[in-house]
Amino acid sequence: MIELRPVDRVEGTAIPLRGNNIDTDRIIPARFLKALTFDGLGEHVFEDDRASMPEHPFANPAYAGASILLVNENFGSGSSREHAPQALRRWGVDACIGQSFSEIFLGNATTIGLPCATAPAPDIEELMTIAEGDPGTPMAMSVGALSVTAAGRTIALDIPPLLRDSLLTGQWDATGLLLGEFEDVRRVASRLPYVRGF
Repeated sequence: MIELRPVDRVEGTAIPLRGNNIDTDRIIPARFLKALTFDGLGEHVFEDDRASMPEHPFANPAYAGASILLVNENFGSGSSREHAPQALRRWGVDACIGQSFSEIFLGNATTIGLPCATAPAPDIEELMTIAEGDPGTPMAMSVGALSVTAAGRTIALDIPPLLRDSLLTGQWDATGLLLGEFEDVRRVASRLPYVRGF
């Protein structure tokens, strides 16, 4: 039996990324989508932005090792690119907190156990200001409690109930669920004519 991996608490420092409508092509440029696996994508996160903007947070060594990404509105918009959350995860991001997320990005992130929570604009501004003022400030996000704490403040978060439940129960891991009940899969497959032959 495969053990499911619930996702609840994410602790670490935060990296603030200001701007609305940051799309998947900016997160991971299209030329990196040719890879057969997602290995190595982390080093190319925001590669074009980092090259053109030396002050980009992902180019700032002060944010190296950050595990919580802070964003504004409609993060992850654009093409349906599962490489975007995969690249962020491989860079070291374990959770995202923002004003809003593209629906497709949100789904792709949840399927790899990367929680994306929302909060109102003033709360996101406060979290970003904290992280910009002191990049070493610890933050702790709880999927179960729907909150993030930083610098003595606790801010309420929102995650759609079905996504929150899948994270807390470990059911976000579709492969784990499939392998955990693989004998059931074999039984069903043995009855399918296109598997056993007509």
